[in-house]
Amino acid sequence: MKKKHYLFGSLLLAVFLLTSCNKKTKNNIVKTKPNIIYILADDLGYGDLSSYGQTKFTTPNIDKLAKEGLLFTQHYAGSTVCAPSRSALMTGLHTGHTPIRGNKRLELPKESLTIAEVLKENGYKTGAFGKWGLGSANQEGSPMRQGFDAFYGYLDQRLAHHYYPNHLWENDQKIILEENQGLEKGQYAPNLIHKKALTFIENHKSEPFFLYYPSIIPHAELFAPVAYLNRFKGKFNPEKSYKGVDDGDLYKEGRYGSQENSHAAFVAMITLLDDQVGELVQKVKDLGLEENTIFIFTSDNGPHKEAGADPNYFDSNGILKGVKRDLFEGGIRVPMIAKWKGKIKEGTTTDHISAFWDVFSTFSEITENKKPIQVDGISFLPTLLGENLKQEKHDYLYWEFHELQGRQAIRKDNWKLVKYNVKTKEKFFLYDLKSDPSESNNLADKQPEKLKELKEILENTRTASENFKF
Repeated sequence: MKKKHYLFGSLLLAVFLLTSCNKKTKNNIVKTKPNIIYILADDLGYGDLSSYGQTKFTTPNIDKLAKEGLLFTQHYAGSTVCAPSRSALMTGLHTGHTPIRGNKRLELPKESLTIAEVLKENGYKTGAFGKWGLGSANQEGSPMRQGFDAFYGYLDQRLAHHYYPNHLWENDQKIILEENQGLEKGQYAPNLIHKKALTFIENHKSEPFFLYYPSIIPHAELFAPVAYLNRFKGKFNPEKSYKGVDDGDLYKEGRYGSQENSHAAFVAMITLLDDQVGELVQKVKDLGLEENTIFIFTSDNGPHKEAGADPNYFDSNGILKGVKRDLFEGGIRVPMIAKWKGKIKEGTTTDHISAFWDVFSTFSEITENKKPIQVDGISFLPTLLGENLKQEKHDYLYWEFHELQGRQAIRKDNWKLVKYNVKTKEKFFLYDLKSDPSESNNLADKQPEKLKELKEILENTRTASENFKF
């Protein structure tokens, strides 16, 4: 009997030690998985940050991320408008392969594998706060069916043109904003969304989380809270006034439209976004999570010209040619800053050529995901860690755009080919970006062999799409 008791006790002890060991190992693994905060501005140009050369106003909190991290000089958005850029980001596929290639109202398909799904399967809590634009409530494209545990903000891109909407969405539930009914402007949506994002961080401080923060700032309409607007009134001369109504077919005349002082409103909005970035960083610091959190700040495409916006006045695209809806550099090259305390060397810059579809691969590698993924992206983790010799490079980058008669572009090394009027009479623009980053010297007639080489790639890199035909 004593021997049996001894054996039984030994067995219990072994089970206890094994369980404790497994728990300890699991906890250690969790601690090594960094939190990820991905902040996506909406229509913010390459030159709209003071760290990228803006001189008419400053963005001190975002600039501080650059001082404490890594600034990318050759990072590209997924597309030159909102929905396909987000689709490329979420799926890791460029616009020749990703399901949503334009701003049509479509649902991201159920079979699409998203960043959020992969991170969730690897133990992350996932939250999206801001503009989704890839599906509707309770449908297959809803963020709640594409890997997110929580969502608060705009599902519909058109509603996201407005800063005082009459409703937002929480998960798949419509939230009526009583103070914004009729002509009232009582609740500024970016502030409501920001509070929800801060709460998400607080609620998941003890476990790895992925916070996707797609702000609507500074997309048109141009509208800032009065306290922010008043700080900048009269500081930009000549001030550009604008009176207009967006989406007149959906909303009553006078319900929506930019503020008259559109220059001041534009700067006020970006200043508010900059303050919100600072608050996200401070929240992470206050919770003791700074060394285990990656911050990435970027924009979904180049600057817009709608509703009183004035990219020429603010030099919003810097030396780059083009704006939103262009496939020249100004429409697709965007700022990107990454901070990861203790991992990314502070105050560094990289000219590594990367794009939105690389983010999926990068996050997958960071979290040591074992699930097979089929994407167009290449992880830029070696660049983040300063291991440049290990950094794989793209053979080429590709974009397509389905408005304005159709447009395509390809970048291979320092060569850029842009094709306009795909559906009618074609126009080709060939540039050497190393010597001509402003794309001012079209070499299509002078470099026939290079033109032929890039045209062949352009014609063979996309897959057919029923929803987006050329």
